[in-house]
Amino acid sequence: MKRFAVFGPALAAVLTLFISVPAPAQKRKINVQQEFARAGEQLIQLLKTHPDRTKFPYSTRPDGSLKDTKSEWWTSGFFGGTLWYMYEYTKQPQWQQAADQWTQAMQPEQHNTGTHDLGFMLYCPFGNGYRLTQNPAYKPVLLTGAQSLATRFNPQVGLIKSWNDFAGYKYPVIIDNMMNLELLCWAARTSADSTLRHLSITHADNTLKNHFRPDGSTFHVVCYDDKGQVLARKTAQGAADNSAWARGQAWAIYGYTMLYRETKLDRYRQQARKTADFFLNHPNLPADKIPYWDFNAPGIPKEERDASAAAIVASALLELQQYSPAADAKRYRQAAEQMLVSLSSPAYRAALGDNQNFLIKHCVAHKPAKTEVDAPLVYADYYYLEALLRYDRLK
Repeated sequence: MKRFAVFGPALAAVLTLFISVPAPAQKRKINVQQEFARAGEQLIQLLKTHPDRTKFPYSTRPDGSLKDTKSEWWTSGFFGGTLWYMYEYTKQPQWQQAADQWTQAMQPEQHNTGTHDLGFMLYCPFGNGYRLTQNPAYKPVLLTGAQSLATRFNPQVGLIKSWNDFAGYKYPVIIDNMMNLELLCWAARTSADSTLRHLSITHADNTLKNHFRPDGSTFHVVCYDDKGQVLARKTAQGAADNSAWARGQAWAIYGYTMLYRETKLDRYRQQARKTADFFLNHPNLPADKIPYWDFNAPGIPKEERDASAAAIVASALLELQQYSPAADAKRYRQAAEQMLVSLSSPAYRAALGDNQNFLIKHCVAHKPAKTEVDAPLVYADYYYLEALLRYDRLK
């Protein structure tokens, strides 16, 4: 009981009961109830180490100590989103309370026009919170954030600028940016602002045209001039400009699956499937379906795995299978299940007290910069729990 004191005696008793109840026997290979119970124990400990809600859990340093960020860092919204997923599964009020506190901590970023990542930063906490509670205080933050994000769209280029400068290029766009369109689509639907929908489709179409190779793999960074002409195709976090950075493939699969849901434009579904097939059929994908950090990393099989990419893809495939013919849907479900089996195993799932109480281990953020290599990443935990929720709904 003592380890739950952060929630108070009454809530601690509920948590102890929830976590101590053994999961019922089931035929599935993944025990979702058990995994959320384990996650609850770990996240309680992570909350205890973060009394200051200006320091957002992110990863660990090479010496194993915690590495936190400020709210303006792109990963800052994932912790609140992770807590919302705990609430969604358990319906326990202490998770709603914790999620709300970490969500409200992100309010200042609604006015941030210096980043393309407001979808990650705001939609993961506020979007999930609004979806689950309809709290009216969340809505204006999301709508303001969407307008802030829209300021980074240049109609002459037809894309949202990712960074202000990259290798001397002034209009770089990264594949990750597809993920932030969900905030714009939500805002367009909620406010009936057709401009935001048009902006999202324009960005997605130009990314579709310029970011992909014939085999379905994606470049990480495409650099444009101020008229929308491609100047260069590069990488920042991959092994080489012409390689397939694993998390970039994951963002593409997830992003275009989400855009198909939002628009029902079939070209997005087809691109999601093509990139998913590239990922799943690649000869360098290990048998456990957890990819190396780059499919073309030069030291395979001695390269690090990126469990965060697997968590993103598992979640994406569980949605994509809904939009696919029966044979492909089965194949996507089975691949996602295999990823979740691997992620839930001791090989990738941290034990209580280890990994600074992040859920997933063996991720790679930025190998070329030697930062967060073979480390936990807060977004791996977020997409892992999201994938478990989606998997649970299949039952």
